[in-house]
This record gives sequence, structure tokens and C-alpha cells, in this order.
Amino acid sequence: MRNKIESARALFFLSLAVIGLLCLGGNSAAGQDQPTIAKDSIQVTAFTLSSYKGDFKTFSWVPRTQFRVNGPIASGSQLYVEFTAPGIGAWVKYDCKTQETQKGYWWQPECGGRDGIPEDKGITYTGPVNFAIKMRNELMGGDVTLFTGKIKVAKVHSNETGPNYVNHFVYYVDQDWNLPIGYVFYDRDDIAGWNKPSLGFAFWARGEYNAPYEPHLFHGGKEVGKMFYEGEEVGKPGCGTTEIEDNPTHITSPEGQFIWTRWKCNFTNIRAWNKTGEENKTMFGPLYLLSENSGDYEIKIIYKGHLVRSIKFAVDAEGKLVDNGIATANKFGNNRVIVPVQVLGDSDGQWDRAAWKTEAFYGNPLTGFTAGP
Repeated sequence: MRNKIESARALFFLSLAVIGLLCLGGNSAAGQDQPTIAKDSIQVTAFTLSSYKGDFKTFSWVPRTQFRVNGPIASGSQLYVEFTAPGIGAWVKYDCKTQETQKGYWWQPECGGRDGIPEDKGITYTGPVNFAIKMRNELMGGDVTLFTGKIKVAKVHSNETGPNYVNHFVYYVDQDWNLPIGYVFYDRDDIAGWNKPSLGFAFWARGEYNAPYEPHLFHGGKEVGKMFYEGEEVGKPGCGTTEIEDNPTHITSPEGQFIWTRWKCNFTNIRAWNKTGEENKTMFGPLYLLSENSGDYEIKIIYKGHLVRSIKFAVDAEGKLVDNGIATANKFGNNRVIVPVQVLGDSDGQWDRAAWKTEAFYGNPLTGFTAGP
């Protein structure tokens, strides 16, 4: 009996967590009367095939896509993606799994690659490729375009050597435009919810990950949010979650240079405010409240002992993130503030520092955004 009660209790709290996540998604998509694509959710990658029209001595590629659709998605709707390549014209078109979604909620499919694209559609072309995310509805009629963009496809040789592997090229979509674009936001507390949210942020890095990223927060020139117990730091901030990782499908030579990762980081000791009605204290000391320390902030990130990123943002007297208007102007439909990221050092290797001007969000650069120096 006790096991049954505990199981029921676990199921109840799991249900509450799911409802909370759905509500969070609902808040992100609130206010939309027609389905929209969340720009920062779109990822287009190249899936390398180990043959080209039956020839296994030559590699080819097909596209793969992932994106989030803010509802409503009406019953009978079907999401699909079309690609057009120079010299080829209309190239591939494939459906994505679609689910009826109410206003205030969202749906996120991943489609393409080997799923839904015949291998004989693989091509060896590199360069700009146009694509469109669309939705048709044969129940009610209509076919709408939700997003149009352009990718830049390149190739690099695989790590194989020998005469049979001369044409074994691994294909990838250049994502350098991501590096100067970051996000600052609040994360819901597991217990207190939005009454005591923690500070989070996300940034992009290029290359293979070989050591932890170490974030530090500064206010008025001083580092804040530190707590210690018997000489050891507790609640240390970290960047342990990868929101997106764009990896080539095969090992390349040189290895590890063609990986783009969006890292999510969190300052557990730093909270936006405390609206729980309880005292702001822990066994290690008080949490740092942004609502009591308004003004300008800077996040500095250390990697392998070197400073690699600087991100600046501001907080008002209530502890709210000061909205610079970029996310709103570009209709992102979520609770994240978009901020410029200053990329420092050489840990990302050689990358195109001007790509964000024309290539951001696949040819849909941000209105009002200027990258850091």
C-alpha cells in the first residue's frame, strides 16, 4: 500500500512539473493568433550520406531541420520544409511530424536527414541554399509560409586517408553568425517557482569542448553571488547544459573545428527577487537578490584559465531584466533578453566575425542588434 501511495504521489508531482513546463511554453507563445516560428529555435544542419547516387567512394548530403512552432496549430495541419539549391532548383521537400497545438503552447519537430529524404536526393553542391518552413491544411484549405531563410553549406575532408577516400567530404552548415548573440533570462526555481527565480544565460561556442566554462558575475566592478562553507565555494555557477549542439555526422580532418554549441549556464546563488514571504537566507548565508541591487552587470566567462566571453546586461529596481527591445522587435515570443556577446581570445579558432550582419538566423538578421567589439 505504501509503495502505491508513494507512486501516486510521484505521479502527482510529475504531473505538476509537466503542467508547469507547458505553462512556461504557453507564456512564451502567448499573444499569438497565428502560428509563428521561434527564430532562436531554428537549426538547419547538413546530414552527410556515405554515398552519392550509389557510389560509395563519394559522400553527399541532405538537410536536417529542427524548430519550434508557437501555437495555435489547427487540426489537420501539416508542417513541411522545402529546399532550393542553385543549379538544381526545387530540390527536396519533406513533412515534419505535426500535432494540433492550442494557442499559448508550442510544438517542436525534428525532421529531415535520413528521416523522410531518399538517399538518391543527396548532392555534393556547397554554397548558399534557400529553404522555407511551411504549413498546409487540407481539412480547411490553405498553405502558408511560416519562415524563409538561407544556409551556407561548406565541406571538409573526413579523417580517412587513401585513394578510395579522396571524395569523402563531410558537409556542414556554417553557424558562425551565432557567436556574438547571447541570451539572458530567469529560470524557475524547483520549489519556489517564479517567486524566487535564478539568473541564467546562454551563449554559443565553436569547437570541441575540452574543459568546463566558468561564469562569473560582476556588479559595480565587484564579483557577486559568492558563498562559502569551511573555505569551499558552494552553489558554484556552471555551464553544464547544452541547449543545441551542431555536430558533423562524420569525423573530420582537422577534427573538432566544425562544432557549434549553445551552452546554458546558471547562477544558483543569484536570484531575481524573493517573493516567497520567507527570509532570504540559507545555511551558507543570504542569496544575492538582483531586486536589491539594480544597475549594470557583466558576465565574464573563463575557459582553460583564459577570459573568453563578456556579456553585459542591466536590471531595474524591481529585479526585472531591462529589455533592450531586440527580442520584442524581432518577435521572438519568449522571456529571453537578447544581448551582444564579446568573443575574446582564440579558443573558438578562426571564425567569421562579420557573419551576424547578414547571416544571422539564416538570412534574417536582428533588427536593432549590434555585436560587441
